[in-house]
Amino acid sequence: MNTTSASAGAPAGGSWEELVTVALLGTERRTPPGWGPGREAPVALLDAAAVETLRRRAGVRPARAAARPEPAARDPRPALPPAAARRLAMLLADRPGTGGGGRRGTAPDLMELLPQWLTLANARGFAPPPQSLPALLDAARGRTDLRPAALAFAGPRAFWLARLNQEWRFALRSAPGGGAALPGPEEAERVQQLWQEGLFAERVALLSAIRAKEPDAARELLTTTWATERAEDRLMFLDSLRSGLCAADEPFLERALSDRSRNVRATAAELLSALPGSALAARMAARAGSCVAVDRMRGTPTIVVEAPHECDAGMERDGVAPKPPAGRGERSWWLGQLVEAAPLGTWPGRLGGRTPEEIVALPVADDWQGELHAAWCRAAVRQRDPGWSRALLGAPSAPEAGGPGAVSLAERSKLLSTLGAGERAEWVAGFIGTHGLSEAFQLLGVCAVPWAGPLGRAVVDALDIARDAGSYPWSFSGVMGLAERCLDPGEAVRLDGLTSVPDESENTAPGAGSYWAEAFQRLVTTLRLRATMASELAAP
Repeated sequence: MNTTSASAGAPAGGSWEELVTVALLGTERRTPPGWGPGREAPVALLDAAAVETLRRRAGVRPARAAARPEPAARDPRPALPPAAARRLAMLLADRPGTGGGGRRGTAPDLMELLPQWLTLANARGFAPPPQSLPALLDAARGRTDLRPAALAFAGPRAFWLARLNQEWRFALRSAPGGGAALPGPEEAERVQQLWQEGLFAERVALLSAIRAKEPDAARELLTTTWATERAEDRLMFLDSLRSGLCAADEPFLERALSDRSRNVRATAAELLSALPGSALAARMAARAGSCVAVDRMRGTPTIVVEAPHECDAGMERDGVAPKPPAGRGERSWWLGQLVEAAPLGTWPGRLGGRTPEEIVALPVADDWQGELHAAWCRAAVRQRDPGWSRALLGAPSAPEAGGPGAVSLAERSKLLSTLGAGERAEWVAGFIGTHGLSEAFQLLGVCAVPWAGPLGRAVVDALDIARDAGSYPWSFSGVMGLAERCLDPGEAVRLDGLTSVPDESENTAPGAGSYWAEAFQRLVTTLRLRATMASELAAP
């Protein structure tokens, strides 16, 4: 500021809006406030702006200080080993799409390894470095599949941060009770207060938490307000009874069959049908049994079906939907629902003492086989019956590997989910050995990670065969991506011989050899990185 001009006389100032207007128009077109003889207009404008700025600052009244937030709850878990903490920072720094389009190259996809890293860290019980929490919450905000593992790893400090940042509020919605400690069944007064006054999400979380510890107490809590709950809320509360479902739940579920909401009635019927000893299961068994029998008068014993001719009030109360979807006949629709809800244990006695394998091997008259076997598939999944699942899956080497009742990959995947991890992997390995990888992607998705040895070897062998056959490598990119995340890292040694560029024949797709080499190099690099990640998290 020109001190000479300033001492010549204090500028008159002026409103801030007026000064801004003069500055925008220029002092040649608008006289600045405080301008006087002997003073240059631009200097006068600056002096006036300085005075007004000082006035504005001096005239601001101090605001009342906000209350300091309560400190975050202490995280009692041990800190990450230093190498693992550095690895977490690297994984969180990676962002999807930074590699551009086209070929992926040989570098591992770090963002795809983050879920597996979080699973390992949670299994070891480590706490995250506080400085990593913002990036971890940002990653979970962008990927809903990360949220359960990310929030479990982030711990109580993440919920503290989420209350201060609107963009992280999803963490409060995703966590039981919004991240706050829920009362246990022994805290009767707090339980009743939260149940009566809490938000819907808090009440659902409370009911689920008590159900996990004391199923009977959770059911009794639900009965206290059941009659006054909204239909959509009753449906959500009822769904919480899936955990720990037992015979003691039957009286409550039987009463729910008369609920005024159709969806509530259907859910109650589904839960009752999962209890083989329930009265509803017995009613469904009697209905289904009257529709299905073995005709011994034929040369070969054959299953004959007489589908229901009507859906009476009793069937509808027990959860049978009377109106079929478009394209389905009424009788087949009703039959499928009855067979699906009937306990699978009733069929051997009803059909001549045969085993599930023998039952599904019997011919079915009048084109009812598809409908009957599909209903048995749904029943095996609902009742988690591995014996019937094995029978319906059949041998993985069977033609089309469809089994007697599994008519789609989705049904096969659901049936496989009822088997143990080892048996599941063995079946899928046999499927791949016979049929290759073209139909195996969905089946691989239900196998435990890391893949068991036979399954991993079957996948690698099938990829090697496709490579030698000159197939398009990009058509196997989905399986390659799964292999990077699911293969046992110990398989990296077997893959070293596949990382070189193979000789290309005249039948090979142009450039396929280099693509295959890149894909196998990336697979080997990723497996070794996963092994390193595991060792870092195992450090004391």
